[in-house]
Amino acid sequence: MNSDVKSMATNPGDSSRANLYRVAIVGAASIKGKETAEVLSDRNFPALEIKLLDDDEALGRLETVGDEVSFIQKIRAEQFEKVDFTFFASDQECTRKSWKAARDAGSTIVDLSYALEDAPGAVLRSPWLERQLGVVPAPELQPGPSVVAHPAAVVLALLLQRIQKAAPIESAAATVFEPASEHGQAGMDELHEQTVNLLSFQQLPKSIFDTQVAFNLVTAFGGQATPPLASIETRILKHYEKIVGPVPIVPSLLLVQAPIFHGHVFALHLQMKNAADVAQIAKVLAGEHVNVTKRSEEPPSNVNAAGQEDILVSVLPDANHANGLWLWAASDNLRVAAANAVECAESMAAMRPRGKIQ
Repeated sequence: MNSDVKSMATNPGDSSRANLYRVAIVGAASIKGKETAEVLSDRNFPALEIKLLDDDEALGRLETVGDEVSFIQKIRAEQFEKVDFTFFASDQECTRKSWKAARDAGSTIVDLSYALEDAPGAVLRSPWLERQLGVVPAPELQPGPSVVAHPAAVVLALLLQRIQKAAPIESAAATVFEPASEHGQAGMDELHEQTVNLLSFQQLPKSIFDTQVAFNLVTAFGGQATPPLASIETRILKHYEKIVGPVPIVPSLLLVQAPIFHGHVFALHLQMKNAADVAQIAKVLAGEHVNVTKRSEEPPSNVNAAGQEDILVSVLPDANHANGLWLWAASDNLRVAAANAVECAESMAAMRPRGKIQ
């Protein structure tokens, strides 16, 4: 929490306390939870209090929110009393178990786990796309859960929407390289353990992916993996279509599990209706949340995209097709998801009675 918020929170006589919100992060020890806390701090979200909640394994752990150090507390119904916004960065089971207690206490729900995407009244959202499309969500005094769109869907939708406004697209095909961090800390740990074990000729752990992902590229997991890679691919396309709405272009998609810990990478081929003007496409892509790299600059990668909200993109001609072009892009999957989640809360803040049940 930044120093200004800290000083206001500790001064009970300060009238500006009335302009602050109480926030809870469920799954605070998860990598999504930590990223959400960091974005709340970076964006100076007006929080009087940020409660860090998680399951028994994380209880008592110290986590930093801005300049403040807080203990992770147990998830209990009373923890949601007078909480204005609750971010669910937990696994889906935990979200389904706890979200109604937060809702019944009057909290506005922002779900990063996708557990509530089919819940009654839930709305799938990406504020980045809403601004791109000029969509202003209708204000609601009692909004349903806001489910944050999959970060790969957000990236694909934003890039294709910008290009489509400038030049008509005939077809699009995207290969998306999925990082282990999309499966939480457990996925990252398993990739690390597989890498170490392969180098030492030991048996591979396969409880998450049920197949070898270290030093490997796969388009399907083993039969015991949950969720299967195909279901994630389906979710990305489903979220893409929902956040973009009725559009003439939906990309063909191939999702590949890559042996990388963090960050999405995209190879996107576009067939334009007319001759492709690479310079013009690069010009229309550049803007909020998109950084187009020059030929002389380091090309996008999951490494140089880490920690950034910007999507890094290079635009390349297709040497064999005059109407074709390639986009090579990279983004920080956790940062994109957390930034959209916090912006969901910001967009609803004006209608939110502070510290009260709606």
